[in-house]
Amino acid sequence: QVQLVESGGGLVQTGGSLSLSCVASGGTFGNTAMGWFRQSPGKEREFVAAMNLRSGGAHYADSIKGRFTISGDNAKNTVRLQMDRLKPEDTAVYHCAANLGGVVFGDSLRYGYWGQGTQVTVSS
Repeated sequence: QVQLVESGGGLVQTGGSLSLSCVASGGTFGNTAMGWFRQSPGKEREFVAAMNLRSGGAHYADSIKGRFTISGDNAKNTVRLQMDRLKPEDTAVYHCAANLGGVVFGDSLRYGYWGQGTQVTVSS
């Protein structure tokens, strides 16, 4: 059974940085796309960034381009999100997601596996 476990997150001031990590286990991860989505109260889940762990190809949401960087380790089935120059509007629960078919999508419906989420709060 595939499981995704996130770590990181927390409270930071505007302009600060945080790093999130996600480790996948319990499946066959030869060609996997992993990424991050976020959701704040009263809003729909929003795509943040995703990448194919084998090729390294990545896709970012416009709202975080130039501030967030996604990276991964195919051998360890791990994806990381480095978040810099954080803003209050980045406050949300951040969820890790995996698509074992390897295609990088911005649509949450394309991801079959999800982590429980980790809270990121940016104070003004």
